[in-house]
Parts: sequence; structure tokens; C-alpha cells
Amino acid sequence: MLSWFCVSLIPMASTHFLQAKAISKLYPGERVSGVSKTSLTIQQGRITAIIGESGSGKSTLLRLLYGLLSPDEGEVHFKGERIWGPVEKLIPGHDAMKMVTQHTDDLNLFAKVWDNVAVLLPNTNLQAKEEKTTRALSLLNMSHLAQSRIVDLSGGEKQRVALARAIITRPEVLLLDEPFNQVDTSFREDLQQDIRQIVKETGLTVIMVSHDPSEILSMADELIVMRDGMILESGDPIAVYQNPKNLYTASLLATCNVLAKDKAPLCGINLKAKKTSAAIYPEWLELTPAKTGDWQVKQVLFKGFYEDILIEKDGLTLRVHSYTIRKYKEGDKVDLKVNNWLEY
Repeated sequence: MLSWFCVSLIPMASTHFLQAKAISKLYPGERVSGVSKTSLTIQQGRITAIIGESGSGKSTLLRLLYGLLSPDEGEVHFKGERIWGPVEKLIPGHDAMKMVTQHTDDLNLFAKVWDNVAVLLPNTNLQAKEEKTTRALSLLNMSHLAQSRIVDLSGGEKQRVALARAIITRPEVLLLDEPFNQVDTSFREDLQQDIRQIVKETGLTVIMVSHDPSEILSMADELIVMRDGMILESGDPIAVYQNPKNLYTASLLATCNVLAKDKAPLCGINLKAKKTSAAIYPEWLELTPAKTGDWQVKQVLFKGFYEDILIEKDGLTLRVHSYTIRKYKEGDKVDLKVNNWLEY
């Protein structure tokens, strides 16, 4: 039997599921912000993640896709029909979509979890209402909290309630704007796994915005990188991480080492003629103890299952991952092997 949460069938191949066509929404100021002449196509039943530094336009783009903002130029289409913004529509936001942000202000703090979720469904069919509420809470592993008051929940649990409220009306698109900012690390991974499972079970389409590469890389099927209101690059998260086209992307997705052309030879790297920088992820570097090594350990940062080793040579400091705890200490001499690098 098909789940009550199944979305409608994929539209005809000639019609894109969700598409933005050269949309712009600019906010003037000392630094112009917003979105500029941006086009993209969202695939159905997948998680598309948008990442960029603060002010890159990622949240503006999300609101344009939802219809909370009207573009200055261009159009957004859902299944071939234009999405109207607040300029044309009295109540903004597309009916087939729901948005969840990091804030949970719309929850009734002194009502139970069950009531907060069930209230969004009509009373015309009480049996269906109970079944759908039960299903929504089950999808987010919240059945045991159904009779708890919102005021007694943790931040992560409140976020789960917000997600349950969003999916209970069976949207076709769920938009997430920095949804895990207020969630403790212990709850964050569970929430991410729950969302991925919901997508797998129901065919829900998710578009999420985050500044945290660990969230993006672990959840996304498609990755979009934004800078200064424009899409810089996009693609499979693994491919984008391993071979980013831009130094900006490499720096955004990892705490990478960036070497100017005059410092690259210290690592045995001679950049090509038109290249000015090298980027090296910490996991691409390998250390070995050496009494007469050229590099010296300046600092050891414990990270749990690994350590970040900061090494220095002739004014250049590099960050290296070491998966053997307490193998190195400050002042140690080491040799360095560079297994891979990127040139820009």
C-alpha cells in the first residue's frame, strides 16, 4: 500500500519540477546583497543543499523559490506554472511547499506535541487526522513525546516538532533555512538522518540552506555554492569537494591550507605558469617523525578521534590531520609528504 505521504507523480519530462529563470532580488547598501540573474533547476525527490558565506544570497534564493519574495527580474516556475510572490499573492508562499527555519516561534509552548502537529489538519475526518499525526511523529521518531508539552522539550526536540508540522500537510517541497543552528550536536545528526529517511520513504523534495559544510556534505544529493548573489558552481557533493573549480569553494568546504605562489615550493609544489595559489586539504598531508626534519610542530589540537597538528617552516604554517593521538607534541621535528593539492 502506498504511504499517505506519497507526493504526486513526476511531471512530464518536458516540464521541470522547480526552476528559476534568471531571477534577481537586490538590496542596495554599502555592499549590494541578494540574488543576481540566477538560474537553477531543482530535481524532484532529492536533497539540494545551498552553501555560501554570510551575505552570499542563499537565504534570499530560498525565499524566492518559495514565493515569500517577488523577484525584481526573472521568474520561478513549479511544474510549469509560475510561482507568484507577495506582490501578486495575498498570502505568500506556494501551497505545495513548506519552510522550516531555525526558529520555532510558531509553536504553542503550553500545548502538547500531538496537538501542535494535529492542529494543522481539519476535523472533517478524525480517523485520518489521527493516522496522519501518528505517521508524522513516527517519521521523526517523536511518538514517545506525543503527550509532552513543547515548553518541556529541548531545542532539538522542538525542531523535530516544527518539521512534523511542516510535513503533515504533505507538501511536495520542504525548504530548510539553517534548520540546525539552534540544535545541539547530539541531536543534529539524528535529525539529518531522519530527513534523509523521509526523503527515501516519501519522495519529498528538500532544499536546504546552511553555512556548515559538515551538514551539507552529509545530507545533500546536489550541492550549490553561492557567492555574491550568484551560483559559483554546483554538482555532486563528493565531486565538488574533491575537485572544486574555485578556491572560494575549497575554503568554504574545508579548513584547507592556502599557499601563495612564493610559499608553494616549501611543500615541493611548483605551480603552473598562470596559477597563483595552491590549496591543500589537511587530510592530503602526511607527517613522519624526524630528528632533523625541516618542519616543526607548533601546536596540537585534540579533536576527538583525531588531532590537528599545526606545523611551521620558514614562516609558513600548515594544518595536518593526525589519526594517532599523542603521536606528536609541540617542538617535535617532522618530515612532510604532500599527497595531493589543487591549483588556482
